[in-house]
Amino acid sequence: MAIQTLNGSCHCGAIAYTAEVDPDKAMTCNCSLCSKLGAVWAFGPKATFKLGKGEGRLGDYQFNKHVLHHRFCPSCGIESYAEGKGPDGSEMVGINLRCVDGVDVAKLSPKQVDGRSK
Repeated sequence: MAIQTLNGSCHCGAIAYTAEVDPDKAMTCNCSLCSKLGAVWAFGPKATFKLGKGEGRLGDYQFNKHVLHHRFCPSCGIESYAEGKGPDGSEMVGINLRCVDGVDVAKLSPKQVDGRSK
């Protein structure tokens, strides 16, 4: 695969978006939040992200170093994406690949990231 335009949403559909990411560069994280969430992430530039539904409805959760804004739907509780700054300071978005159409996460080989010790 390569960079693709993906459509994602929360469970109830109140939050919906499109984003350009490469599912082959998927990752999982063992931090306390991602471990409980079970997310499989793919990151891309924030400029390629478009929120189609849910403006003004998004929940926002931050923890630890407050680097990422974990965006969730206040109706169904699903975190379908996160946004923040990458290590180089650029604006980025992380897409929970479990929340996008047409991606079978069982067929991916996500990189394991040790967020727990950071």
